[in-house]
This record gives sequence, structure tokens and C-alpha cells, in this order.
Amino acid sequence: MTERKLSSRDNFLVDVLKGLAVHFESPLIEDVLETARRYPKPELGFALNRNQTASKKWLLDKLYRAVGGDLGGVAVLGGWYGVLAAFLLHDPRFAISRAVSVDIDPGCEAIANCLNGVHWRDGSFRAATCDMMGLAYDGYPLRALKENGGTETLSFSPDTVINTSCEHLSDFSAWFDRLPKGRRLVLQSNDYEGIAGHVNCSDSLAAFKRQAPVAEILFEGEKKMDKYSRFMLIGIK
Repeated sequence: MTERKLSSRDNFLVDVLKGLAVHFESPLIEDVLETARRYPKPELGFALNRNQTASKKWLLDKLYRAVGGDLGGVAVLGGWYGVLAAFLLHDPRFAISRAVSVDIDPGCEAIANCLNGVHWRDGSFRAATCDMMGLAYDGYPLRALKENGGTETLSFSPDTVINTSCEHLSDFSAWFDRLPKGRRLVLQSNDYEGIAGHVNCSDSLAAFKRQAPVAEILFEGEKKMDKYSRFMLIGIK
């Protein structure tokens, strides 16, 4: 990919991020900076905007309170550019053996690996291109890129399954039925109608609970955003 020349405004923002990375000793900020430099896409800004970040912080805080820090292997479905996986892996409260971010869009994989650069290089993060509707959750083979440029096949059997894109699934029941009983789940949806791809919105938390019959609910809640409400369930299938 040809790198574009940075404008004076870009260089200003780069300097700000570099300074924050030094002050906070944050490899996450360094990875965000490198990703923005290599992939200057407006969508990356959307993935890291205030609403997206607030929703992910809410998820992390409630997840820790509900189940503690030991998450085992984590799958983030509809993971987009890997932001949620990065937040999880950089959060010292959580012990994660490996996080896999799955998205149907092949354009997400390289960006997610870059955004999770420090964990991609040590093998604790992998991005994979796959349709979640076709996944099995007990040893399903997934192809992923390694840091050395080669590929590897992952045996996909996560202990914790996270899907914050339930509003995007036209046949949610078919996906939910594929999940093994006893698996730890974190599910989010919203009531944001009229957005491209939002084909399965829920108009309330109660409606979302009816759609996703989690056997043991450890947390249920609603978060008011600027233009919509986000609903979340944490529990055991």
C-alpha cells in the first residue's frame, strides 16, 4: 500500500499520540498510531470514536464484575478492526490465553493485526476472515496470518464468545443455535434502526432477552448513547 504524505495536522496528531504513548507507557497507543499511519481510513476513526469506546469500556467493566478476570480463549465475532480484542488484551484485569477476532470482511484482517501488533507478534492475538454463521465452536479450523508472514491454522474452541454485532445478523436464531451449551457469552444489540446493516435491532432489553435465551444470566443492562440504546447480556448458554 502506498503511504500518503502526512499533512501538518496529521503530524500534529501523530506528535500528540507519540507523547501520550510515552507518558502512559502504552503499547496500545503505539499500535493505534502505527495503524492510523499505515491504514488512514475514515472507518478506523469510527471504530475508535467516543460511542464505540464507551460501549467497549462498559463491556469490560461489567464483564469483569460478572465473571472475574479468567476468560481463557476469547472469540470476538464481527470484530471489525480488532479494537475490542485490543482493549481486552491490554486490560490487566483479564487473563486471556488467546483472542481471535473474526470478521466476514477480508479488509479487516491486516488492520486488526496491526492494531493488535504487540499481541499479534507474541501470538496471543489472531485475526481471521470468516462468516460467523458458518462457525462451529469445538475445534473449527481457522486460517490466520503469523507475524513472520506465514499462515497457521487455529483450532477454534473459545471459552468466551463475544458478539457485539447481534443487530447485524439476519438469522440470529440460526447463529445462536450453533453455540454449544455451557459456553460463556457476551452479547450486545441496539435499537438503532435505519442504519445500513442493522437488520436485526431490538427495541428493548426485554426483546433482546427473548431473542437470546441465555440459560444463566450473569449481567443484563442497557446503556443510553447519544442517538440509541445499547443492550447487553452476559451469561452462560
